[in-house]
Amino acid sequence: MELYEVLETRRSVRKYKIDEVSEDVLKKVLEAARISPSWSNLQCWRFIVVRDRAAKKKLAASMPDKNPAKKAVGDTAPVVVVLCADPKESGDQDGKDYYLLDAGLAMQQMMLAAHAEGLGTCWVAWFDEAKAREVCSVPEGYRVVGLTPLGYPEKQPSARPRKDFEEIIFDEKWGNPFK
Repeated sequence: MELYEVLETRRSVRKYKIDEVSEDVLKKVLEAARISPSWSNLQCWRFIVVRDRAAKKKLAASMPDKNPAKKAVGDTAPVVVVLCADPKESGDQDGKDYYLLDAGLAMQQMMLAAHAEGLGTCWVAWFDEAKAREVCSVPEGYRVVGLTPLGYPEKQPSARPRKDFEEIIFDEKWGNPFK
């Protein structure tokens, strides 16, 4: 799939087929995360690949019942990837903790690669971090930033509305329409 097609067609997937993800495809997708950019190339992220059914159910139990990705994490997705990051392995500039950006870049790069391979993902951040840490034995100092179910989509969701270009892109100063 061509890059701009991947960018335009990636969607959050919450329903998955039971088909397993091959080791080769999984490694390819994780490699995309590994090579993503980071503050001073410190690479503060760590990924935990969860395939064990009981562990996935425990991760789902860390999520509120209203979280629309709960069933995917605990039941339908063959893989769940847990994103962790060490804030001390990244920069802090003007009170901005860049470990969140670094981790987000790595997750997004992995999610785009997954879509290019025909897989679905869904960024999940609504969960109890302490419970997720316990399920995955995350060491002290690391934060559980997010997770994603990963697998072959049952169906490709339709596009969600996006703000107009003119509403979010400015020329030189805030409010000046981009020409």
